[in-house]
Amino acid sequence: MKDKRRTVRIKGKAEKRKRRVHLRVVPCFLFLLFLLVGVGFFFYQDLFFDAHSKDEVIPTPTMDVKPTKTPEEKVSKLSLIMVGDALIHSALYQDAKIDGGYDFKPMLAQLKPIISSYDLAYYNQETILGGTELGLSTYPRFNSPYEVGDAFIDCGFNLVSLSTNHTLDRGEQAILNSRAYWNRHEDVLATGSYASFEERNQVVVKEKNGIKYAMLSYTDLTNGLKVPMGKEYLVNIYEEEQVKKDIEAVRDQVDLLLVSMHFGTEYSFGVSERQRAIATYLADLGVDIVIGTHPHVVEPIEFIDDTMVIYSLGNFISAQRGVEKLTGLMASVEVKKVEKDGTTKVTLENPAARLVYTYSKGTSASGRYDFVLYPYSSLNDQLLKGYQTYYRKYMDIVNQNGVVTELDFIS
Repeated sequence: MKDKRRTVRIKGKAEKRKRRVHLRVVPCFLFLLFLLVGVGFFFYQDLFFDAHSKDEVIPTPTMDVKPTKTPEEKVSKLSLIMVGDALIHSALYQDAKIDGGYDFKPMLAQLKPIISSYDLAYYNQETILGGTELGLSTYPRFNSPYEVGDAFIDCGFNLVSLSTNHTLDRGEQAILNSRAYWNRHEDVLATGSYASFEERNQVVVKEKNGIKYAMLSYTDLTNGLKVPMGKEYLVNIYEEEQVKKDIEAVRDQVDLLLVSMHFGTEYSFGVSERQRAIATYLADLGVDIVIGTHPHVVEPIEFIDDTMVIYSLGNFISAQRGVEKLTGLMASVEVKKVEKDGTTKVTLENPAARLVYTYSKGTSASGRYDFVLYPYSSLNDQLLKGYQTYYRKYMDIVNQNGVVTELDFIS
């Protein structure tokens, strides 16, 4: 019993010692815990603010300076394609005859995808569109049906020259009929032959893709036919003083100025002194592109300073004979206008060339039919035997100055 009480006392003393130790340890533990938490928070806070202080922007005194604007540059572009003469012989309008009229559209169908892809498309209406009411006629005094114009408009053409050596072929009434026809098509700019002085002297400026343009047309030949006195508006004859006056009236109003010139020597691949003199004169007056027609075969392209000169586009469509007369030029260029700092600069870029061929069936004895225009890139030996040789021959004439890219390179 005595030993038992001793044991209890010993255990009691042990428990008290444990409690005393516990009471000493717990405060120490709590102190260390709070110390660690405090130190950790201190370092965390230091690291946190140090990390963010790298992104902190400390304002510094500055002068009140307004930011300068970078000058804005506005660029406008349009594409232009140019082809030669629509020389409508009787074989062509007989082939186009349908019930109630004429349809030339199938003849141009192969080229419509090409022509219609350009913003502006030019051709030379070699023969007057006097209409069937005057009676159609062929060489040497032509008169063609209005449906020729319908087909060309459908194909995508919207620039037409009317001043040629055949404009006067069927007299004043044919010209008035032609002018009335073209005036019904407001989207087409037809120049060079008019119904009055008022119409002739009107400055016509059109706009496409933010680029303003105008076209003037003249012929240097009339096949000996005289313009009626007092009616010089019927066809624009090339005269330097009048041309200078016309150009000065429009030059400052447009970004692009075209002049269609009917000049040169028929069936000559070379450039005459007269052609070069006229082209140089026009270039000096600030013309951007001189578009040459009349020789019925292709001639070279060159630049006189910044002026693009196409001396002859040749025939586009005709019933003449000989590959050289059935081969025409399709010349194209991109017009670029840059406006910056209150100034405007217009440049001609990427001048290029294709060739086109007028195909038909039949012989001289049986007549010719199924006229179709083909780009040389679509030809084969069944359509034109030896077409590669012809392509190289005529393209070498066109590009003898090396200023255009061949879009349909055929080796």
